[in-house]
Amino acid sequence: MHISFLLHNGYAIGGTVRTTYNLARCLAEQHDVEVVSVFRTRDRPVFDPGPGVRLRHLVDTRGMRTPADLGAEHARPAQVFPRADGKYPMYSGLTDRLIGEHLAGTEADVVIGTRPGLNTHLARQTRRGPVRLGQEHLTLATHSRNLKLVLRSVYPRLDALTTVTEADAADYRRTLRLPGVRIEAVPNSVPAPGVTPADGSSKWVVAAGRLAPAKRYDLLIRAFAKVVAERPDWRLRIYGGGRERPGLRALIDELDLYNHVYLMGAIHPIEPEWAKGSIAAVTSSLESFGMTIVEAMRCGLPVVATDCPHGPAEIIRPGVDGRLVPMGDESAVASALLGLINDDELRRRMGQAALADSARFDPARIGARYESLMRDLAGKGSRGLHRTRASLLGGAYAVKDALRGTAYTALQTGRTA
Repeated sequence: MHISFLLHNGYAIGGTVRTTYNLARCLAEQHDVEVVSVFRTRDRPVFDPGPGVRLRHLVDTRGMRTPADLGAEHARPAQVFPRADGKYPMYSGLTDRLIGEHLAGTEADVVIGTRPGLNTHLARQTRRGPVRLGQEHLTLATHSRNLKLVLRSVYPRLDALTTVTEADAADYRRTLRLPGVRIEAVPNSVPAPGVTPADGSSKWVVAAGRLAPAKRYDLLIRAFAKVVAERPDWRLRIYGGGRERPGLRALIDELDLYNHVYLMGAIHPIEPEWAKGSIAAVTSSLESFGMTIVEAMRCGLPVVATDCPHGPAEIIRPGVDGRLVPMGDESAVASALLGLINDDELRRRMGQAALADSARFDPARIGARYESLMRDLAGKGSRGLHRTRASLLGGAYAVKDALRGTAYTALQTGRTA
């Protein structure tokens, strides 16, 4: 099969970029695979897409000082990419045309979109023939009402939609009710790291991710103050950059933890840093999946995580390869950490279990699931644009009203987004 991914920016750092390349590299072992990046922002991609994957771009922004450098067409607002998608300010009449030309002329057997706005392009602009597969890398619950209205109107033209958790797949089936669209939960893949797994002997707790409010590193730092009160020989490293850094730095100083908690900044690759630790901590209030949980487990670390919606509970087996604690409870976080810190044998045993259990997220296994899905869809033939005129008109009206920020009256049938 010829498989074509459509990605926002394949040259940037991000979970969607990384997991797309993991999957593309695996599929390229048996298929003809390309990644089409809408934007190119640097000379080389941060993550390696793999030797068998062709990477190309549609819009080159290297050296661009202002958006005007791309010309008058880029100054016109996008009409296909939905305004309700958070990346809308970057899209324009230029991207509408270039993405549309790509999808209208693609020779791929399967086209895969990687965010709601790009899935909208797939649904509306792909020529007849290719299987149209949309991916959801976030969650339906985090999308605005206006975006849900757009998705409800255009997603029926997709052949399938994948989510990264069973919980999110259930949300899509229950809330959007997309007739004829196959909705499957397929987790992100994480390759085996090229490092020696942790042996549980170091006295480091490790956390990694954007320094953003949803990650609740403030909660982790406060919890670690309770850990230090009992075990001052242990330390915490937090990897990542973001707008929360000044506040977290102030909190560390306020709690006199400057010799125990370290903000390490963003780093790539992260695997050697996981392997230097003995326990991983994830205290998010929201996760679409939990890539850092799997990354830590693949390096042999048991994970203490808050039981936030969607991701952690589908990854961690409590008491076997990690611990789940209630959201927002710093005492529970501290107690779970201390339970592993104070029991060397338990920590090592759970680390070994984490290493074994995380193999289910290997790209070969996830790639096989995608390959089976795509072959099944291709065998049945793409639904493509085979819709009734009334269905398509209804979708057009829904998009129009959603972009205006008003309710789509034709959807007022007792179903809510």
